[in-house]
Amino acid sequence: MAWRGWIVWAVGVVAYILAVMQRTTFAIAGLDAAERFAITPGVLSTFVFVQVAVYLAAQVPAGIAVDRFGSRAMLVVSGVLLAAGQLLLAVAPDLVTAVLARVVVGLGDALVFTAVLALVPRWFPAGRVPLLVQVTTMLCQLGQVLSALPFAWVLHGAGWSWAFGAAALASALAALLVFAVVRNAPAGVVVDRPADTSLREILDAVREVWRRPGTRLGFFGHMGTQFSMMVFTLLWGVPWLVSAQGLTAAEAGGMLTLFVVCTIAIGPLFGIFTMRHPLRRSWVVLAVIAAEVAVWTAVLAQPGPAPRWLLVLLIVALGAAGPGSVVGIDIARTHNPSANLGVAQSMVNMGGFLASLVVLVAMGGVLTAMGGFTPEAFRVAWLVQYAVWGLAVVGILVARRQARRLDAERGVHPRPLREIFAR
Repeated sequence: MAWRGWIVWAVGVVAYILAVMQRTTFAIAGLDAAERFAITPGVLSTFVFVQVAVYLAAQVPAGIAVDRFGSRAMLVVSGVLLAAGQLLLAVAPDLVTAVLARVVVGLGDALVFTAVLALVPRWFPAGRVPLLVQVTTMLCQLGQVLSALPFAWVLHGAGWSWAFGAAALASALAALLVFAVVRNAPAGVVVDRPADTSLREILDAVREVWRRPGTRLGFFGHMGTQFSMMVFTLLWGVPWLVSAQGLTAAEAGGMLTLFVVCTIAIGPLFGIFTMRHPLRRSWVVLAVIAAEVAVWTAVLAQPGPAPRWLLVLLIVALGAAGPGSVVGIDIARTHNPSANLGVAQSMVNMGGFLASLVVLVAMGGVLTAMGGFTPEAFRVAWLVQYAVWGLAVVGILVARRQARRLDAERGVHPRPLREIFAR
């Protein structure tokens, strides 16, 4: 029944929303963590570095696990790990325990993305998938609202342990809800599963997925669009807004809420475009990268704090980055068979998180070397982004040319521009 698919999807979205909340709570608690554990900006970045590194390392194994065991099992495991990690952080007496807690959170977070997206093509018609994937990732950004508002309220009102303990309880309840409601596919539908294979055969399959130009196009597209947004929301955005731009903690939280609103507004537009013009999806990716580069350049060129309207424009550009990165996921989906869907989507997802990892660490090193959370140190630290954008754009253009060559050999050609703009 159609309504059952919507219920399964909704529960998966709830699990994803809470995973995003757990992922971003440390951005809200970053300054509190620096004081609680008496650490420098470089050491502070280690928390998120470890979390993202674990997430990144687990992406392909997570994709293999989803293909093998199904979304339901992986979402339950994810909820348990997220709850355990946040609970451990709530009671962490020292730095080592806190870092271990973020390792567990990273593992739980790594499973959610692929597991939820794998439900969409199995419960809904193919024509709806691009838009629903955008809506899924759009709604999941509500997790940032949960971390920016209620989590921050509990953190600054009741304290560290209560805030992270409440976050842990939320994911534990989500795991129970997934177990009760979610199924991998409608009754009677056979889901393609990879056959039992050796480690060498698994690695060969992973290499085969990577060799497809569409996978690489999605990878570099995801890389170029997502990393700036991730670095901003995971760690350095709130400290930069407060320390370098003169905003209060409440105003910085409001900016993150605006970011989510922009993501929600922009996501469906990208989804509609990719449904109508699937062979022009790289346009969206390149346009988002161009917008991010342009606005960041304008902000960093300011001699002092940027005017509020320019900060709002930056938030809008970053809000487009999430939906833009999902376009890369959609490109990989249509260039890989269903049996490899989890691996392909996980591999593309590595692009943005790999870039985020590099920039997070580099910025932490620059801030520490230049004396901490000062406006000038932040100005130099944000410049690290430009090298990653350059690499991503080159990768997109090369992979797109290869993908179009294969499409042409199959007799598939993009619609002429005059037809698109004539609509």
